[in-house]
Amino acid sequence: MLRRVSTYIRQRGLLTKDQPVLVGVSGGADSIALLDVLHRAGYRCVAAHCNFHLRGQESDRDEAFVREQCAAMQLPLEVTSFDTHMYAQAHELSIELAARELRYTWFETVARAHGCQAIAVAHHQNDQAETLLLNLKRGTGLRGLAGMRPLSPNAYAPEGVPVVRPLLCTTRDYIEHYLRDKRGLSWVEDSTNADTSITRNAIREQLRCYPKSDIEHMAETAERLQGYVDLLDGKNTREAGLTKLYEELREYNFAEIDKIYDALQRGEGGKVFRSRTHVATIRKGKLCVTTAS
Repeated sequence: MLRRVSTYIRQRGLLTKDQPVLVGVSGGADSIALLDVLHRAGYRCVAAHCNFHLRGQESDRDEAFVREQCAAMQLPLEVTSFDTHMYAQAHELSIELAARELRYTWFETVARAHGCQAIAVAHHQNDQAETLLLNLKRGTGLRGLAGMRPLSPNAYAPEGVPVVRPLLCTTRDYIEHYLRDKRGLSWVEDSTNADTSITRNAIREQLRCYPKSDIEHMAETAERLQGYVDLLDGKNTREAGLTKLYEELREYNFAEIDKIYDALQRGEGGKVFRSRTHVATIRKGKLCVTTAS
C-alpha cells in the first residue's frame, strides 16, 4: 500500500515533501488509511476533522476517535463543529450538499492558515465506480463519465488550495486489508452508510457484489476518459499523453500503456515491451513497433 500510493503520488505529481498537506479525517477506514500512509511516507500531515452533529453521540464518538488517533501519531489536528441542519435550511440545500460545502470551505481556510500545498481526501476506486454509476443514472456526458481526478481545484475555492486524491489507485477491500492485517489499525463506521434510500449508498451496496477486478476496470475507464477530455481541451497532461499513446498502440495489443508512457518520459533508450503480436522498443526518444518473430 505504501509503495503503491507513493508511486501514484509521484507519477501524478500530487504532493511534495517540502510543504505540509491538509488531510481530511472522518475516522472511517479510508481517511485513517490515507493519514497513516501519508505520515509513513514522510509527508508533513495536518489532520482536519469536521463534526457535523448529524448523528448525535455517534458524531461525538467519531471526533473523540480522531483526536485519539492523531494524538497517538503526534500529528497536529484541527477540529470544527457545524450546525448542518440550520445551514442547509438557510441556504436551501440538501444535508449532503450542505455538509460538503461546509467541509470544503473550511478545509480551504485551514489549509491556507497552515501553508498547505494541498487538501488530501480519501476517495478510492470504489468511490470512483460509484461516481461513474451515479452520473450514468442521472444522465451525463463525457466529463461526467471521467469521474473524480487525482488532482483538481476545490469546487468551493477554485483559485485556492487544490484537492488531491492519493487513494484513487486502490480499492476499499485493499484499504481494509491494509488497516486490519498490515497495520493493526481500527476505524469507526458511519451508520448512515447503511441507509439505501440514499442513492449513493444504494449504488455502493450494489457494488459489493462486484469482483475487485470490475471495480478496478471501472476506475481505469474513468481515468482514461479524463485523457480524452484533456485532449479535447488541448491540455498537455499525463492523462492526455496516456490516451494519445493508447490510441496509437491500440491495434498492437500492448497491455501496459502506462509503463511504456513513463519509460518514454524518462528517455529510457533500448527499453523493450512485448505484446502477443508485437515488440515495442524505445530508440532515440521514440517508440518503434515491429512484428514479433
